[in-house]
Amino acid sequence: MKTPKPTDPPPPVRCAWARSPLGIRYHDEEWGVPVHDDRTLFEFLVLEGAQAGLSWETILNKRENYRAAFDGFDVQRVAKYDRRKMAQLLKNPGIVRNRLKIASAAQNARALIRVHEEFGSFDRYVWQFVKGEPRVNSWKARERLPARTEQSDALSKDLKKRGFNFVGSTICYAFMQAVGMVNDHMVECFRYRELAGAKGLSPSKRRKGRSV
Repeated sequence: MKTPKPTDPPPPVRCAWARSPLGIRYHDEEWGVPVHDDRTLFEFLVLEGAQAGLSWETILNKRENYRAAFDGFDVQRVAKYDRRKMAQLLKNPGIVRNRLKIASAAQNARALIRVHEEFGSFDRYVWQFVKGEPRVNSWKARERLPARTEQSDALSKDLKKRGFNFVGSTICYAFMQAVGMVNDHMVECFRYRELAGAKGLSPSKRRKGRSV
């Protein structure tokens, strides 16, 4: 009698948008994980703004180039970018060479510093729009995913009032999804349950994270 061969376990069920090796790694390791580090939050703010009109896959493929070009998303350094630096960035083939998007990174860095001075951290400021805890949704079909919500509308409005740019509600909602302010994994996705219990951090603990 032949011994049955062991079968490989079925691949995990993921959100349908995660298809390429890079997209799968990002989906499995980062998307929807709560972020409380100001530099990482700034990175996603810049990347989500850069993605406007493009695919997220395009931005993921350029992510390391962005990190190199924007000094590792050091907020203090980016805030000091002048016309000469902007001209250099516009010649960089590794990033999206859009004058307005590049300029917005420096503008947003300066605005973020002001927010940090008022709230103690950008983390504390941005997470207040979900009351400090990730909003866990229960989507069963990708078509049901909203492009914006009441919370992203409020975040967008307030960011614009504080001098941020490229922060429309749709961009803000994509940012919120990326940094774990909302769990929008499909309920059948293996990451949904893994992240469903993820928590925000108390204000006292959030102060300990890396800031600007």
